Amino acid sequence: MTDNPVQRARLSRRERARVKRLPSWWLLPAGALLGAVAGGAYGVAKPPQYTATSSVVAVAAGRSDVDCADALGFAQAYGRVAPQLAVLGDAQVEAGVPAATLRKSVQVATSPDAPMVSVSATSSSPARAADIANAVSGALVTQAAHNKAGTGIRLEPLARAMRPAEPSSASWKLTSLVGTCAGGLLGGLVLLARPRRAADDDGPGQATVPAPTLAADARGTLG
Repeated sequence: MTDNPVQRARLSRRERARVKRLPSWWLLPAGALLGAVAGGAYGVAKPPQYTATSSVVAVAAGRSDVDCADALGFAQAYGRVAPQLAVLGDAQVEAGVPAATLRKSVQVATSPDAPMVSVSATSSSPARAADIANAVSGALVTQAAHNKAGTGIRLEPLARAMRPAEPSSASWKLTSLVGTCAGGLLGGLVLLARPRRAADDDGPGQATVPAPTLAADARGTLG
């Protein structure tokens, strides 16, 4: 059986017509599916992260001229200096990690209503996350003890960081859901941005009638 070029041309035209007959909204489920697969794969491939938190509280160091407002103000100040090298340099010895790693993994938060400083550390190991949080809060207590003669404020440990039992990072189910939403959104944007085909304006099965040529008009005029 030999291949016929005419038959191959007809088959290729049929295939192109079949593709053109696909509904335009197919980009939405396709994008959502691709986003779900990509998000789930990212959640599975990325190692889980664990977060541990320790807290210290600012109290008066025995001076009568220091009140709760002063303790609150110094707690805010110590919260700002906690990520600095003076504190992290002391904490890196106890934590067993470089100061640069501490700066990336530690977050410090203060309360506007209570003289408390919270130190949160994130790591791929639950034990290391707890060790880093406790090391930074301990270095912060030591830093405050060196300055209590002038400030009248010292920091006391309030809660030690414990090893987290569950990861704080997003699970693969959540990343898959986020990928589904992002993929569907991108598919919708592509659907809105794609140009409309000229064939969509014509009804199905309608043939385009060619306009009369100039030669036919000329023969009609001469006749």
